[in-house]
Amino acid sequence: MALGKENKIHIGIYGRRNVGKSALINFLSGQNISIVADLPGTTTDPVKRSFEITGFGPAIFIDTAGIDDAGEIGDLRTKKTLDTTDKVDLAILVFDSNTFGKYEESLINNFNNAKLPYILLHSKSDIQSLNTDLEQKLKNNFTKNIIDFSIKDLTKRDEIFELIKSTIPDLSLKTDTLLGDIIKKGDLILLVSTIDAGTPAGRLILPQVQTIRDVLDNDAISIILKQDEIKDFLEKSKVKPNLVITDSQIFDTVSKLIDKSILLTSFSIVLARQKGDFQAYIEGTPHIENLKDGDNILILESCSHHVSCDDIGRKKIPTLLRNYTKKELNFTVVSGLDNIPEAIQNYALVIQCGGCVLTKKQVQNRLKPAVDAKIPVTNYGMLIAYVHGIFERAVQVFKK
Repeated sequence: MALGKENKIHIGIYGRRNVGKSALINFLSGQNISIVADLPGTTTDPVKRSFEITGFGPAIFIDTAGIDDAGEIGDLRTKKTLDTTDKVDLAILVFDSNTFGKYEESLINNFNNAKLPYILLHSKSDIQSLNTDLEQKLKNNFTKNIIDFSIKDLTKRDEIFELIKSTIPDLSLKTDTLLGDIIKKGDLILLVSTIDAGTPAGRLILPQVQTIRDVLDNDAISIILKQDEIKDFLEKSKVKPNLVITDSQIFDTVSKLIDKSILLTSFSIVLARQKGDFQAYIEGTPHIENLKDGDNILILESCSHHVSCDDIGRKKIPTLLRNYTKKELNFTVVSGLDNIPEAIQNYALVIQCGGCVLTKKQVQNRLKPAVDAKIPVTNYGMLIAYVHGIFERAVQVFKK
């Protein structure tokens, strides 16, 4: 199955200023896709570059600012660099001139804390090759995954790619199926979409596209329609779907139109099982009952988008939760992978969207601080199902 952007391997490039991080990306890709200059600090913020690794697949390389950047602005750039370590699948630490000290060791500590595999590349070997004693020291104390290279030596490109392939963990390479363990060949899967102000003009939203593709990959049959077409379709076709997957926003309406003998869930919940901490969602959702006046709620959106009057994360979910609990609740919305503004312990509940544009690692690392702090977490679809009294029905298909 082809990987979408959200499932591509993410590889971070780290090191001091002017050690050749951007030049490495150009060298590996065979293209001038990153700006290279002799002036230290050319790369000021993490920049994503996407290309295909021959015989391997698509990857996104993240070119980061130098870890030794100085001053107040430099400190901010360094923080942004370090923030990427829980969002990538592999780190490449670049150094040159046999200079390996506190900056490199600090980065490796960050890699280890994030349980992030890494490789070491000593660049500019045409000017100064890697010292044998330093190489042995690095192998003894850090990793044996070390290559001495120059961008002028094209034979090193394949060697670096082979090291990348062998170091990336198998978990990162595994693309979990959305529905493969709960549907079978020939099953009829009814997909229910809503078209509203938040729906992009002329196309389906990503979770729907991903679900359709997964149904096809599993040799099942998908039919997609809007909620006001359900009754007419079922009466005319005389078929009984094996599973109905709906947009979470219309859960209540669809649940009343679909016989209780038919399994029902939502796109958001399907994605939550693939990418999120599903068991934590299951356990955390009923904690909605424990919310009190003045509680702070954190909503995590995966993408940045124009906010409409019926935006699900910023408008609908806060309204639903306030109406259900009858409590005065405070909501904070964080988009993409932006930093959470307060300590996680200040929140009574964390609500994560489906995560369609993020990798599994990114979603789980996003949730980890809350899970570790025993803050209840839930998901858009699960929360909506719960406040409408259909939570157990919405997750029943995954308990088979």
